[in-house]
Amino acid sequence: MTDVTWGIASTILAPTRDILQFAAYHLAAGAQRLYIYLDAPNDEAFAHLDAHPKIRVITCDARYWKQRKRDRPDAHQQRQTANATHAYNRRREVDWLIHMDADEYLVADRPIADILADIPQAAPATRIRPMEQLSGDPTAFKGFIPAGPDRARIVAELYPTYGAYLKGGFLSHLAGKVFVRTGLPNMHLRIHNVFQKGEMLDCHDAPPEITLAHAHAKTWDDWIAAYRYRVTKGSYRPELRPNRPYDQGGLSLNDLFSMIESESGEDGLRAFFDEVCADTPELRSRLRDHGLLREVDLALPNQLATHFPRFTGL
Repeated sequence: MTDVTWGIASTILAPTRDILQFAAYHLAAGAQRLYIYLDAPNDEAFAHLDAHPKIRVITCDARYWKQRKRDRPDAHQQRQTANATHAYNRRREVDWLIHMDADEYLVADRPIADILADIPQAAPATRIRPMEQLSGDPTAFKGFIPAGPDRARIVAELYPTYGAYLKGGFLSHLAGKVFVRTGLPNMHLRIHNVFQKGEMLDCHDAPPEITLAHAHAKTWDDWIAAYRYRVTKGSYRPELRPNRPYDQGGLSLNDLFSMIESESGEDGLRAFFDEVCADTPELRSRLRDHGLLREVDLALPNQLATHFPRFTGL
């Protein structure tokens, strides 16, 4: 065992149960400190989080932003980076800090502290690559496909209709999230990267024994409920780049979804979802054939009951 410690910073706007499950899971995984920034007041979640000795919780209301001597950023991405950097600059309580969202979970084959202890001393940060949950089964995930000459071919075989428009076959990010050594000067944390004195730092790639399980589309209802926000302000917003240049036939997800909607409406979106996201025997078989089916039980209800036994909400 090692005495290396780690923590998480997260800006969250979610139901109380989701917030507490996220916290409980990572406490069980060995987090020494969780810095939870509630993006809107949630008295119920605050009370449960504040009572836990390993959690520091802040409500990001008007008073909070006034104390920070800045206006509340309009974009949630800017609020996330502001809060992650704020957590990094607090009194040092852990050796490593990572910014994560409430639908992301660290999954490791051995203690996370031990993995971090093995990161080369010269590396200021290490990148944890993602896997993306199949919709309908919380234990099934599609694995990360490393960049290289085979990626496009594999993605096309997995998703014959829409694979050409998907980065690595994922709807969500491929960049993963970054653990950063604490105590370094002039650091600014972004969602997928870290900067020092305005320069983006190279991130050591963590070993494949640790991954970031991302529950981006738990169900069709969950996905379509979040869809309109994502295409305007979130992970499918217009300014994000396509998977390959436009002059090579690429389309951004925003372009793709606009095309699907204009041609087929919500039925078209459902066909896209069924090919790319849904947990079907056909997709499982294709993922398995390529060694990309990952199965892991996060046991979220059990972790919730263990770490927040007084929470009884649905």
